[in-house]
Amino acid sequence: MEATQVEGVDLLGDAPEWQERALCSQTDPEAFFPEKGGSTREAKRICGRCDVKAECLEYALGHDERFGIWGGLSERERRKLKRRVA
Repeated sequence: MEATQVEGVDLLGDAPEWQERALCSQTDPEAFFPEKGGSTREAKRICGRCDVKAECLEYALGHDERFGIWGGLSERERRKLKRRVA
């Protein structure tokens, strides 16, 4: 059975198809969700080499992700970006 897709998201609850190719899916997820005040350096380094960085950031912005590093940006950086675009 083939799953129906909406904006790259599987309606049966699976992750967006690009997430399978994301470098973060092959590393420790805790690096992408550091404790308050924790370093984001390692996560951003990984994002910098990732082929799906743009898709990841687009997903985070479109789904109002409030925690973690997505597309190489922290939540604060994503808020700033949204303000500049608006």
